[in-house]
Amino acid sequence: MTSTKTERTPRETVDFLDRYIVGQAAAKKSVAIALRNRWRRMMVSEDLREEISPKNIIMIGPTGVGKTEIARRIAKLEGAPFLKVEASKFTEVGYVGRDVESIIRDLAEIALGLIKTEKAEGVKEKAEAAAEERLLDLLVPPQQFIPPEKTGGEFRDGSALRESFRRKLQSGELDHRELEIQVERPIGGTIELMPLTGNDSMDMNLQDMMSRLIPRQSKKRKATVEEARKLFTAEESERLINQEELGFEVVTRVENSGIVFLDEIDKIATKAGGGNQGEVSREGVQRDLLPIVEGSRVNTKYGPINTDHILFIAAGAFHVAKPSDLIPELQGRFPIRVELESLKKEDFVRILREPQNNLVLQYSELMKTEGVSLEFTDEAVEELAALATEVNEETENIGARRLHAVMEKLLEEVSFSAPEISGQTIQITKEYVSQRLQGIVGDRDLSRFIL
Repeated sequence: MTSTKTERTPRETVDFLDRYIVGQAAAKKSVAIALRNRWRRMMVSEDLREEISPKNIIMIGPTGVGKTEIARRIAKLEGAPFLKVEASKFTEVGYVGRDVESIIRDLAEIALGLIKTEKAEGVKEKAEAAAEERLLDLLVPPQQFIPPEKTGGEFRDGSALRESFRRKLQSGELDHRELEIQVERPIGGTIELMPLTGNDSMDMNLQDMMSRLIPRQSKKRKATVEEARKLFTAEESERLINQEELGFEVVTRVENSGIVFLDEIDKIATKAGGGNQGEVSREGVQRDLLPIVEGSRVNTKYGPINTDHILFIAAGAFHVAKPSDLIPELQGRFPIRVELESLKKEDFVRILREPQNNLVLQYSELMKTEGVSLEFTDEAVEELAALATEVNEETENIGARRLHAVMEKLLEEVSFSAPEISGQTIQITKEYVSQRLQGIVGDRDLSRFIL
């Protein structure tokens, strides 16, 4: 039996991650256990449930080895609200910059989008049926009977004509017919206010209040039947979804399923022996983050959100600073530490071939849209991996991202001339790779190949 999201075992989670990410077994295992512990927590008695806090994770490793991808994939797997933020973008209280509480408010907006998508799927049939009736009203205005003067002397039921148009609609026969439709929108479009108070929460509430005060209006526009169907279906979905319940569901989803990925956590670590003004600011950001990670209540327009059970995954290269340079209180909130390994040539070979969305497949499918077939030999893949490894060693090590740069350079000519060579098959051999990429490793000035 296929596991549901909440019932998935740690081994099944790791198997899922293996389809997209090469290696990094320790990191995959840690996040798989963290996810399972969420399910376990929901299974214990309610009085104990509140006492069990998530075991936050800190991933340590160079760029391009899969830190962000692991976090992003598990969020997608769980259907959980997921937000990636860079710790270095925040500043401590009293300085101009983003308030750390905005992390939770942004997470709430992401949760709202997920919930609306799920609910729209639940009312899809009703919304599509209502949209179809609206289209028919435009194509064949509703009337019970057609008067005798229009039929040659007899009453005729107009529903037959409507049903005829319904069949044409359903078959797609009328998709390209143009109609004049009315769509609802707020007067003046979306309301965007300049920050007024210096407080993210107050500015957000003011913006929300202004948006509610401004009425909505209908605007006429021309659209094809196909476009009108999509617009009407979206409007009908909005009407069918109980908007009052959304706020409660957003709060519940964020509190119990939210995942925050704090990238570049090493950039706010204070190096041992530091003491200049910049170091003070970094420590200030850490102290502002601490209550959110530790557990606090953040006011949002959907209601206060308790962050006690949100899973935080931090990540950083820690080339200069060390995890021990973080303030002790913050260190204590990330009990699970995982080191990710640098990628070697063998890993690059696997990345090019094994993942479900591997690069060889991506580029092959892109070229197929132009009618060009790409065939990579095993020797060519080995050569590409060796080349990417060597460039990483010679310059900045950017991990698997180097493969994108190398592949782009390799296929530059094919991509450019693809429309003119439609129907051809291009063999990507070791010799082809060497010819196209000759000299880039020997050339010490590799700035043009750095992403």
